[in-house]
Formats: sequence, structure tokens, C-alpha cells
Amino acid sequence: MAIATYSLVALDCPDPPALAGFYAGVLGGEVKRYSDDWYDLHAPGGHRVSFQRAPDHRPPNWPSADGGSQQLHLDFDVPDLDEAEAQVLALGATPLDLDDEDGRRGFRVYADPAGHPFCLCRQ
Repeated sequence: MAIATYSLVALDCPDPPALAGFYAGVLGGEVKRYSDDWYDLHAPGGHRVSFQRAPDHRPPNWPSADGGSQQLHLDFDVPDLDEAEAQVLALGATPLDLDDEDGRRGFRVYADPAGHPFCLCRQ
């Protein structure tokens, strides 16, 4: 028997409405303001991603495992890596690792505007 029910993923960031808008551009859905310091993205399929103001936020040092290590990353399945890449870059993503080994690896790594790593993965 499960102990808990999944609710959301919350990302610390310096500008919650801006980061919520970035992910709304990636996933679709509706952004709702809870307070100046907390915004929710209600994505299609009932998923929720939240954005919490952290004025001293420092992005992880991807892929380093030292003091600035990656705390988490998000994976998004896409039908076309090239098309999705162009779209997330236009929204403000930063490439971190685009070498998908000529399609053998099946994913590419980016950072959102606050520096959180995420992957676009071939469906």
C-alpha cells in the first residue's frame, strides 16, 4: 500500500512567474498565481509543477557531482527532438549537452531560464 499520493514538483527560482511561463510554453496548461512567491502550472493530464521564489537561488552545476551538484532534473518525451529543441531554445532554454550520439542516445539536455536541467527525450 502506498504511503503517499504524488502532488507536484516545486522548483526554486528567482522569478516564479517567468519560469512558470517558460514551462507553460513547453508543456501547455494554465499558470495560476498563489502568491507573489508561488506560482503553479496546471499542465495537461492533471500534472502540476510549482515555482517558488528563492532570491538567492543558484542553479546546479550540471553534470558535476560536487558542491553544486544537480538536485533533480525533469524529462519530457517529444516526437521530434530537432523540432522540440528549436522550440525550447526560442523560449529561453540553454543547451547543456546536445550530443545525442547521432540519435543513439535518444535525449538532449538543456537548462531552463533559472538553470534547472531538463531533458528532451525521444518518444
